[in-house]
Amino acid sequence: MIEPLTGQVYFSPECHRNYEALGFGPSPSTNAGVAAPNMQAYFTSRGSVMGQVPGEVVTAAFGVFNPEIVVPAVAYGWKTTDAATICAARDDGAIGQLTRLLGAEPEGIDRANELLARAVEPLRPEGHPLYAGLRSLPVPPSKMGTLFRLADMLREYRGDCHTAAWITAGLNATHIGLISELYWGMPPRSYSRSRGWTDEQFDVAEQQLRSRGILDADGTGLTDAGREFREAIEVTTDEQMRPAIDALGDDAEELYALLAPWGAAVGGGPRDPQGRPPPPGPGAPGPA
Repeated sequence: MIEPLTGQVYFSPECHRNYEALGFGPSPSTNAGVAAPNMQAYFTSRGSVMGQVPGEVVTAAFGVFNPEIVVPAVAYGWKTTDAATICAARDDGAIGQLTRLLGAEPEGIDRANELLARAVEPLRPEGHPLYAGLRSLPVPPSKMGTLFRLADMLREYRGDCHTAAWITAGLNATHIGLISELYWGMPPRSYSRSRGWTDEQFDVAEQQLRSRGILDADGTGLTDAGREFREAIEVTTDEQMRPAIDALGDDAEELYALLAPWGAAVGGGPRDPQGRPPPPGPGAPGPA
């Protein structure tokens, strides 16, 4: 329910216009009318919540991308603008799209913000770089700005938790991409290719996963043990969200009910050729 409200920042035409005004290129393509992000602007803008950090730090925080594409993209970004400027452009574009689609103050936003703030309050920053970066920023003054910031904090906190879960399971970024797309029922080397990995890198990762009994013999499916292994990563990730869920208590369902129609109105970003939205998770525009 939070994903459409936060993930929209990567497809917002308001954001794309803001980034172009700073000197970045336009959206490279569209999918069902939804404009894809310029990747130099994407890495720089999302990474800007941590400050003007180098591409190696952005790669580490995002978790799932090949550093060979991230590092030069971020280097270009910091030659084009600075962290504070593009971070403000990101906020302005995301809040602008939400306001255009939902109105400045949709009914129930005060209560939603109250509950989101309660969910965020107990979350600690250690080991959560993107959440910590967002936590360091001021909350935008508008009600819609507050909604976006708090929801984005929850999204990035879960993303940081997810990265911690698969690292603890002994996986690297190429591994998690390969097994995740199979876990979601997508063709092998399809979604994970958007993370910049080469066939040679896939080959190495695939062999390692086969040797661990996670992939089947031809690398096109998960074994039963592999599916159980991948599901355990989701369970571990969800368990790390316990402080937020406990803080909401019996009011969790109320928050879900408030956010659901707004998320439906915003939509889930572009779709794959079968009409499926991107799976939820970290590493937008697209998860780990």
